[in-house]
Amino acid sequence: MGHYSEIERKFDVDDDIPLPDLRGVDAVATVTDPAETALEATYFDTSDLRLATHHVTLRRRTGGADEGWHLKLPAGGEERTEIRLPLDRATRSVPKALVKEIRGLTRGRELIPVAILRTIRLERRLVDAEGNDLAIVADDTVHAERLGRSRNNGTAGSAGWREVEVELDNGDRPLLDAVSAALESVGFTRSASGSKLQRTLGDLVPGKAVSHGLTRKSTAGEVARVHLRQQVEELVARDRGARADTPDAVHKMRVATRRLRSALSTYRPLLDRTRTDPLRDELRWLADALGEPRDAEVMWARLRELAESQPGDLLLGPVLRRIDLDMGQRHRAAHGRLLETLDDERYRRLLVALDELVAEPPFTGVAQRRAHRALPRLVARAAARVDRAARAARAAPTAEARRQRLHEVRKAAKRARYGAESVAAVFGKPATRLAKRMEHLQEVLGEHQDSVVSRTVLRALGVTAHLAGENGFSFGLLYGIEQCRGEAAQRAYQSALRRASTKRVRRWTR
Repeated sequence: MGHYSEIERKFDVDDDIPLPDLRGVDAVATVTDPAETALEATYFDTSDLRLATHHVTLRRRTGGADEGWHLKLPAGGEERTEIRLPLDRATRSVPKALVKEIRGLTRGRELIPVAILRTIRLERRLVDAEGNDLAIVADDTVHAERLGRSRNNGTAGSAGWREVEVELDNGDRPLLDAVSAALESVGFTRSASGSKLQRTLGDLVPGKAVSHGLTRKSTAGEVARVHLRQQVEELVARDRGARADTPDAVHKMRVATRRLRSALSTYRPLLDRTRTDPLRDELRWLADALGEPRDAEVMWARLRELAESQPGDLLLGPVLRRIDLDMGQRHRAAHGRLLETLDDERYRRLLVALDELVAEPPFTGVAQRRAHRALPRLVARAAARVDRAARAARAAPTAEARRQRLHEVRKAAKRARYGAESVAAVFGKPATRLAKRMEHLQEVLGEHQDSVVSRTVLRALGVTAHLAGENGFSFGLLYGIEQCRGEAAQRAYQSALRRASTKRVRRWTR
């Protein structure tokens, strides 16, 4: 498979408006003559358009220099990641390699043709004075046919339009902005659709969960449902990145998993526990699988940063190499186990169960109460767990018991934070303030916990270095620094706890 980064903008334009002369725009010195190509693309999706809902497109295209199978995935902002496979013999069914890439979105459902687009493309290249290709301007006349099997047998239909795409090659974003301004100055308008397929399918594509319209008079169930949907969407959106181990994807998928589990706990009175308690157990299983590679990644970065911050004459022996070898091996092994989890039938069943949860939440009668009456009490309960955990930590008989109980305070603070954040769209600044105080408490205790874990790792690295005939001095030095970090975090803990527990910050929950 080939992986490509794509940054492009689309513009709608009337048939009678010519493309302006772009020579002299930014670094453009020459515009090549138009090359005409006939393209035909068949787009595939599930019957309920799961790919389109998440702004993912999968097509089989003929014509042009890059004919084949194309999978396009959002990569943030205007950037997309495109994965390509040649046509070979796969002309009707989607290649298994691409099916695997989007398994988290499709849940194993059949991928069927949902649209056919036929395009006459006039392609021009924008070239600088040294002969470098800066961007490609594609002037497309499109005929789109929506097939009838999509979105629960939605009606078929056809449409036609003209659009212009500007895709960066070796150019930069200032060039893209300058070309965009030149096009808009003569009547081109930015397309409201992110892709030709989105425009073709139109309102058949279900919308994302949004919190707009929620008020204190909304029912508690309405607020809970929106939050649950948002977290399920985030979890699914990070699946492919977690599989590919792209930066921060595992972390964000783990956070979504934890937020879901926390919400099922915070909103427990609103939901039938016979349905949601098993889900919480499965979400814990998934969070644990995501936690292994994430924790290894965090520890790796922490130890590297700590070692690199020391004067060179205090790093005796191959300290950084030893850290990279050990932590790299841990991370690769943990990510391998994560891939096994994400390919497990148990994970697919969890995703299906989450779909069912947000489609028809098993609400109790409490969920029909107004948000301003029901939800503050639920957040208050989560905050009270922090207080109880803190009292237990103060009463710990040993240093080890205190460490373990402080970890429980951290988990309780995280749950209270997530609970407050989940209702912030309704309760505004008071909920946000409590969430931030709990987040700070969580971070202070997180620093303490990371220090404890890093000392264990550093001790093991020092032993390994000694057995290999290396000087273990530097690992002992780093151990001492981490011990100081842990002690500093413990001193900061009491202040963070007080700030999260003041009457003022919790008044709205009473």
